[in-house]
Amino acid sequence: MFKHAAGALFAVTFSILLAAPAAQAQSREKLGYGRLLSNDFFGDGHDRWRTGSWTSSRVWGPEWTGRAPKGFGELIELRLSAEIFAPENISRPAAGDRPYAGALSAGVHTHFDFKGFEMAVGGDVTLTGSGNGLGDFQDAVHDLLGAREPSNSVLDDQIGGGLHLTVVGEMGRTLQLAENLRFRPFVEGRAGAETLVRAGFDFTFGRVGADELLVRESVTGHRYRVVQNPGVTGFSFLMGADIAHVTDSIYLPEGRDLELTDSRERLRAGVQWQGHRASAFYGLTYLGEEFEAQTEGQVTGSLQVKFRF
Repeated sequence: MFKHAAGALFAVTFSILLAAPAAQAQSREKLGYGRLLSNDFFGDGHDRWRTGSWTSSRVWGPEWTGRAPKGFGELIELRLSAEIFAPENISRPAAGDRPYAGALSAGVHTHFDFKGFEMAVGGDVTLTGSGNGLGDFQDAVHDLLGAREPSNSVLDDQIGGGLHLTVVGEMGRTLQLAENLRFRPFVEGRAGAETLVRAGFDFTFGRVGADELLVRESVTGHRYRVVQNPGVTGFSFLMGADIAHVTDSIYLPEGRDLELTDSRERLRAGVQWQGHRASAFYGLTYLGEEFEAQTEGQVTGSLQVKFRF
């Protein structure tokens, strides 16, 4: 039921975003580009479960004024991402551990202001299975670095190939608690590859990141900068947390006797630096257990570096 609803909603969202009037499209300009790399190598140093991901966004829209426009579909984001899931031991997994999975995604999203609320709505198509090449990519990278490689049996046992449609929506509101302190509660819903509802918050201490477009990365929940204000330099410190109720996940198939946990928690912190010609972000995220047989949570690290020439 959820997957059929996700497909219908995705089709509607996709058609609205691509069918924007020609006059409106002509007024759009490229506003920014952002990306975030996350890997448990930057965190607890293990190679397991949600072991690595990469997300990038390109945004077009009317001139940026410090907040998203009010019109749905005026600001369009093209989002590309890749993620690798792995058992705790990628060469000899224990019975009952999660299967290997590679997920390659492309999507279209829009950001807009609705009566002071920051809205983000869109859809993604995710390709799973050995055909997306992520298993071979991890095998080659680990071989180059001299790290433990996923065994052939693990790669052969990865989740099945297919195209999965997901619709995503988030609503948040930034509250200025003090001159350099912002608090942003939010709610999020997903239906498709993973079906869940989530609620949480983000604190930001510092001016860097204010009046910018930030996009939430799906694995860690960190918001990475896409439309930046390079006139503000210095540091910002970030903290956040959220909790989700998950009802379905293609990455934890029911046919493999994997039972989803009742809730999924995330705790995160990071530091953002902005210089005159470069910027950098580093963050850590604690990811709670996602299935009952998972022995503990994990810590993953996230990194973003940008240069201006």
